[in-house]
Amino acid sequence: MKKILSLALLSSSVLGVACNGSSANSQETSADSVLAPVESQKANTAYKPAFDGQTRIPGVKTFTAFEGKVFAEGLKSPWGIAVLPDGRFLITERAGTMRVVGGDGQLGEPITGLPSVDSDGQGGLLGITLDPEFESNRMVYWIFSEPSAQGNLTAVAKGRLAEDEKAVENSIVIYRAGPVFKGNLHFGGRIIFDKSGNLFVSTGERSELATRPMAQDLNTGLGKILRITTDGKPVAGNPFEGKQDVLPEIYSYGHRNVQGIALHPETGDLWETEFGPRGGDELNRVEAGKNYGWPTITYGIEYSGKEIGAPPIQQKEGMEQPVYYWDPVLSPSGISFYTGTAIPEWKNNLFIAGLSSMHIARLVIEDNKVVGEERLLSKEGQRFRDIIQGHDEALYAITDTGKLYRIAKK
Repeated sequence: MKKILSLALLSSSVLGVACNGSSANSQETSADSVLAPVESQKANTAYKPAFDGQTRIPGVKTFTAFEGKVFAEGLKSPWGIAVLPDGRFLITERAGTMRVVGGDGQLGEPITGLPSVDSDGQGGLLGITLDPEFESNRMVYWIFSEPSAQGNLTAVAKGRLAEDEKAVENSIVIYRAGPVFKGNLHFGGRIIFDKSGNLFVSTGERSELATRPMAQDLNTGLGKILRITTDGKPVAGNPFEGKQDVLPEIYSYGHRNVQGIALHPETGDLWETEFGPRGGDELNRVEAGKNYGWPTITYGIEYSGKEIGAPPIQQKEGMEQPVYYWDPVLSPSGISFYTGTAIPEWKNNLFIAGLSSMHIARLVIEDNKVVGEERLLSKEGQRFRDIIQGHDEALYAITDTGKLYRIAKK
């Protein structure tokens, strides 16, 4: 691919930079390592980015030899993945079961004992995380779309994985992100622990025109990132604590459908990816109490081609700009920062599981800005749903067709 004019503006060691601007390795790379943007398709809109580098950043290439191979298959619509202390994997399946995948790639039997899920549309058993003290308490936390007579909602549950790994014991719902709505789209669905032993939970705004404004409504749990305790209570010190007519569990708002959340390994900052409509998928660095704009501002349009807003706007005071956005879409689902040393130029890079784009995006981030993008496993023809780093420093990614890929140095 041809070099672009902005080569001189970027460090020749862009492959090795970490988020704090320092080099992750001492390997020298030539200017040839910086390529034209990976996206060559026409954008859906002519909207102008708010700043240089907010979209279509120059491409980069991994020089360390690596490969992505199918490690396991036969999963049924897997959605979330967690790494067990012994290196095996605990994976959710949308219909309402979990499975363990062994170090040899063999699938365990379905794990039962979970609350009923509504698996219609985008619903089902979704994101999963393990208690930091899992080795002693065996506690698991997950998100699911909970059915009710009035519709469904995004709910958070916890339970103990039995010693024989055949069931989750004493399952209990600890939080419900209301209101209940009769629909099958935009449940969000990721869950992670923060540094203090509390939970970050992502929700969607349920997609419909009637529910979209609730992403801006601080009295609902839709279109939010929430911060709760392991008992489902608001965390003390949350940004809206003590404010009238505001849910104290809200950490940030104005989100569309967040399916990726991760903490940066060095700064501890919370990062998220969310789906835009037709164009306008976003990467955000999330700050407490901030408004991320949906549906007031967006870089996308309706799937029909109609503009969003009258007139459509992409910037507004008091609303945060995405660090990066995609048009056409990436369809970003699960995300993970790489903390290993096996592939030095990946240190602190962000990896994003792409659905309709059918690849894994690698983003190089420096000083909280994206400075390089690469597409991995694009020839596999898979919708990648989630990605995580294993104890062996390899990346593991699940796909909608039931495969688990291992991505590692050759």
